[in-house]
Amino acid sequence: METSQVKQDAAVQPAAPEQQKGAKSLKVPMPRKKKKWIKRGIILVVLAAIVAFLFRSCMSSGTALLSGAYLPSTATMQDMVVAVSGNGAIEPIRSYRVTTLVRGEVLEAPFEEGGTVREGDLLFRIDSTDVETAIQQAQISLESAQINYRQLLKNQEDNLKNATVEATATGVITELYVDEGDLVSAGAPIADILDRENMKLVVPFHSADAAGFSLGQAATVTVDGTLETIPGDIDAIDATDSVGAGGTLVREVTILVRNPGALTDASQGAASVGTASSAASGTFAYGESKQVVAKTSGELISLTVREGDRVTEDQVIGQFDTTDMDTQIETAALQVQNAELTLKNAQDSLDDYTITSTIDGTVIEKNYDVGDTLDTSTASATGIAYPAVIYDMSALTFDVSINELDINKIQVGQEVEITADALDGQSFTGRVDKVNINGATANGTTNYPVTVLVDGTPEELKPGMNVSARIIVEDVGSVLCVPVEAVSRGQKGASMVTVAGPGAVDENGNVVDPTKLEQREVTIGRNDDTYIEILSGLEEGETVYIFQSVGSSMMDMMMG
Repeated sequence: METSQVKQDAAVQPAAPEQQKGAKSLKVPMPRKKKKWIKRGIILVVLAAIVAFLFRSCMSSGTALLSGAYLPSTATMQDMVVAVSGNGAIEPIRSYRVTTLVRGEVLEAPFEEGGTVREGDLLFRIDSTDVETAIQQAQISLESAQINYRQLLKNQEDNLKNATVEATATGVITELYVDEGDLVSAGAPIADILDRENMKLVVPFHSADAAGFSLGQAATVTVDGTLETIPGDIDAIDATDSVGAGGTLVREVTILVRNPGALTDASQGAASVGTASSAASGTFAYGESKQVVAKTSGELISLTVREGDRVTEDQVIGQFDTTDMDTQIETAALQVQNAELTLKNAQDSLDDYTITSTIDGTVIEKNYDVGDTLDTSTASATGIAYPAVIYDMSALTFDVSINELDINKIQVGQEVEITADALDGQSFTGRVDKVNINGATANGTTNYPVTVLVDGTPEELKPGMNVSARIIVEDVGSVLCVPVEAVSRGQKGASMVTVAGPGAVDENGNVVDPTKLEQREVTIGRNDDTYIEILSGLEEGETVYIFQSVGSSMMDMMMG
C-alpha cells in the first residue's frame, strides 16, 4: 500500500527547472483571413447566379402557365333561344283521393280498381244506422223545444196583459196600497176606486108595474128626509119576482142618478116611473166601488196615480217588470235554434255515408270492399291513406319552381320542352298553364310555382315521373354572341370582356404576354344557358379571352 502511494506521488510531481529550460517550445500558425473572404465571395457569386437562373426559369414557366390559362373565343352570329329551366313530377290534370270522417261497415262498393267511373257514380255506401237514430232524436228534441217556445209566447201574452195594471172602474182613487218599486204578490190589493158622482138606488116596484118598464126609461128619485127630487134612469130590472111586504109580488129596479153632492151610501130614497111608484124605499149606493188587485207577481216598476186622482175604466195606472219572461223567451228561442242546427248537422252527416266520385277518371286504388269496416282514423296503423284514389288522365300536368329573377319572363301560353330521365331520347311539348304569384321564400330567395300542361296525353308519361322543363321565353333569332363566362363585371357594374392588346398574342393567336391583355366594356342583351348577346362593344369575328383557373400545385411551382 505504501509503495503504491509513493509511485503515485512521484508521478504527479512537476519536472525540474532544468528540464523545462532544455525543452523546445511549439509554435501555432495564425489564420489567413484574406484568403477566406475571397473564397466566400466566390461562393456567394455562384449562389446568386443560381438564384437568378432559377427565378428567370420560374418566371418564364409562370408566364407560360398564365398564357395557357386563357382560352380564346370568337364573337359570332348565331340563333339564340332564351329559356328558363326547371324540374317537376307528372300529375294527372285532376285527382280525387276519397276521404271521409265517418266510420262504418261498407254496404256497397260497385266499382273496381283499374276501371273507369263518372262524376256522381256511387263509390261507397256505408251503414248509417247510428246517424239515422241521431236524426230521430234530434227531431224529437226540436219538437219539444218548439212546443216550449210556443207555450212561453202564449204565456207571455197573458203575462204582458197581467203585468199591466188597469183601473177597474171610472172614479176616484180613494186608497193606494203599494208604492212604485214594491214587490207585489198576485191577488194583493193595489188601489180602491170609488165613483161618488153617480149613485144607484135599488127599490121594489109591483110586478105588474115593473113588467112595463124598460132599461134607460126616465125615473124620478125622492130623497128621504129632504124630499129632494132627482132625475134618473132605469139601469137594471130584475128578471124574477120576489115577495114584498104584505105578500105582494115585487121586482127590484135599479135607478142611476147623478149625485148632487149630498148623497152618501147611507142616504135613502123612493122612486117613481111614470105614474107607478115604488113599493118601498131603498138605500143609495155609490155608482162604482171596486178594488184593483195584482194579477201577477213581481216588481211594480211604475205607478202613475196618487190617491184622489180620477181615473176611467181600463186606464193603465201601473206596470210590472217582465224581464224574467223576456229572458225565458230568448232562452227558448235559442233552444229551438240549437235543436234545428243539431238536426241539420245530423241530416248533413247522413250524406257522408254515401260517397260518390267528384270527377270522371280511372280508379288507381280501391282499398275497401263490401263487408269491410271503413275507418280512416286507423290509416297510420293500417297504412291505408285513402279508401280510393281516382285519376283523370285526360290531360297531364306538373309544377316547376321558378326563381324570382326569372318569374317575370314567364307568361301563360309559352311553349315548354319536356324531357324525362326515365325516357331516354324522348321529348315532349307543353304550354305554361298557370303562373302562381304566391311564392315560397327560403334562404333569402323566393321561388314561384308555375304549372305546365303537357300537350296531348302521351302514354309514356306516367304520374310521378320526374321531368325537366325548358320554358321557351323568346326565340331571339340570329344575334352576335360570346360565351356567358366571357363577360365579367367591372367597376360600377359595367359588363367587360377580355381582348388582346398589342403584343399580347402571337401570330397563331396564342396568349404570350397576359399582362398586355385589355378589358373592354360591352353592352349585353339576352342570354341562354351558354351564350350571351352582345349589343355593342364587339364586332363579329373579334376574339375574346376567357380566363381558366390555375391549379394550386402549378401555382406553388411557379412561386417556388
